[in-house]
Amino acid sequence: MNKLAKDTGRVIFSNSLLKSVALLLLLTAAPLREAFRVAAFSNGDIWWHLRMGLWILQSHAIPRNGLFSQNLDSPWIDSSWGFELLLAAIYKLLGLRSISALLMFFKFALAAVTFLLAGGWRRNFWGAILLSAVAQYILFGLQPLPIFFSILFLGIALILLLQCRRQDDARYLYWLPLLFLLWANLDIQFVNGLLLLGLYLAAELTERLLYRFNCSFLSARGTSLGKSAAVAGLSLVATLITPYSFHLIPEIMETGYSHTQFKFFAEMAALRFREPQDFVLLLLVMATFLVLGLQRSRDFFKCALMIVTVMLAFRVQRDVWCVVLPAIAIIAGALPEGLSENELSKNSMAWRFEKPLALALSLVVILLAMIHIPSDELLLKRASRSLPIKACNFIRDNQLPGPLFNSYAWGGFLIWYLPEYPVSIDGRLNLYGNEANEQYFKLIDGTIRFEQNPSFARARTLLLQQDVGLAKALTTLPPLRQQFRVAYQDDMAVVLERQ
Repeated sequence: MNKLAKDTGRVIFSNSLLKSVALLLLLTAAPLREAFRVAAFSNGDIWWHLRMGLWILQSHAIPRNGLFSQNLDSPWIDSSWGFELLLAAIYKLLGLRSISALLMFFKFALAAVTFLLAGGWRRNFWGAILLSAVAQYILFGLQPLPIFFSILFLGIALILLLQCRRQDDARYLYWLPLLFLLWANLDIQFVNGLLLLGLYLAAELTERLLYRFNCSFLSARGTSLGKSAAVAGLSLVATLITPYSFHLIPEIMETGYSHTQFKFFAEMAALRFREPQDFVLLLLVMATFLVLGLQRSRDFFKCALMIVTVMLAFRVQRDVWCVVLPAIAIIAGALPEGLSENELSKNSMAWRFEKPLALALSLVVILLAMIHIPSDELLLKRASRSLPIKACNFIRDNQLPGPLFNSYAWGGFLIWYLPEYPVSIDGRLNLYGNEANEQYFKLIDGTIRFEQNPSFARARTLLLQQDVGLAKALTTLPPLRQQFRVAYQDDMAVVLERQ
């Protein structure tokens, strides 16, 4: 008997050790990849977010106009000011390495949230590992931008809502107002969370009405609809507790879903199914609907959630995360839960500590990996492969005159690197407005005349990408070459000065 008990203990301990290693790999794989590849600088918007955060720290105020742009007098609502403040605070400690470090912790948090959402805390361990890995693969290209908070917070909100429905316990909902208070000050896409709450309330109301009419396929629910509605109301009020209060509401569509974005930005187009992740996403969605069908699910919330999020995700590539999170949660809900933790704890204490141990080791590994992130000088050298650092140095060293007309892709970087030169355009599309944005992109495409764009007409120095049609026209067509001289050019950028 003693030998049998020892052998059983060894098996359970080995199983727990294997799970700890698997969880450690799940939590650290993506952060370690970022530490060694440093892909956090590929999106130009991170730079203007950093500059705004530094301005907030320095001035102890919230931006309300077009700082660092030629639209200085135009009103502007900075919906992600909380993210920028956090980024700037980390930058003060770590320098440019803060951007990679932030992305590493974002990816660690995404792994943890998707693991919990996939049922890892309910003993669906290996299923949760697989589903979390699938979710991370689909979303692996995300950058350290405010939208990452929306992904994490939507996952947390889903965990709370699904747990409330599973246990008929409204106490899980009481965290939502605090969640939305933070969310509204970090990213404008808190509106997706409000949509989630709306679907939840609509499902609760529909199920209660059908139950009242004696629909036999529904059972009574213990959670009070009044409590759910009250929490939803408090959550809505919490989204108004920002420096901009109710003025943030009109900005939602302009910032997140403007006409210009749909017309000129690839990320706002529908899925094109040119990348492996697109097909994995399709299989994930198909598997989710198959699970609901096999279960003959009468859960109105899950069905409505999948229908709405599929429409969002397949319409706009940027929003694929909206369907990934509910999909893995629904699939996880159909997996068997296996042995209970109480049963395992009778034979081994390792089960109680494997998850905290893996979590602690993951944080240690990530902190150690941060040492591998290059210095600021090397990071700028790497960034110079895709950013016009040499051209910017030339403009600054030679004190070329303003105003400046710049390529859209570099506007955010110029705000950070050349704050003394107000930009003509950058990633803050809601600052410039649809008409000005559309004028700019039409000018770059050559579909309107130069004088129709005011910022181009008054610009004395131009910083353009070497391969855009406008730069080629200004440097090759004889009538235009008489108006502009090439002050500097390299393989990436061209600097033109008006004669």
